[in-house]
Amino acid sequence: MSERIGYKVYVDVAVQYFADGRIRPLWLEWEDGRKYEITRVKKIERCASRRAGGAGIMYTCVISGKDVHLFYEENNRWFLEAKS
Repeated sequence: MSERIGYKVYVDVAVQYFADGRIRPLWLEWEDGRKYEITRVKKIERCASRRAGGAGIMYTCVISGKDVHLFYEENNRWFLEAKS
């Protein structure tokens, strides 16, 4: 499940690992248990989270037709920025 810390919402993410080292998130599970399919990954970049703090790899994903920023931290945890 997920854990809320500050403005970060940690989520479970199913990923596909490729032989060349790439990682592609497939779906995420929100803190209430709902699962959301990631239909497309538009962009992958090293970036800091402006709302929640911290840095890592930001995946700009399409979920239900909307762009969502999903972060992968160096501690191997995934989070979303909580709305303020």
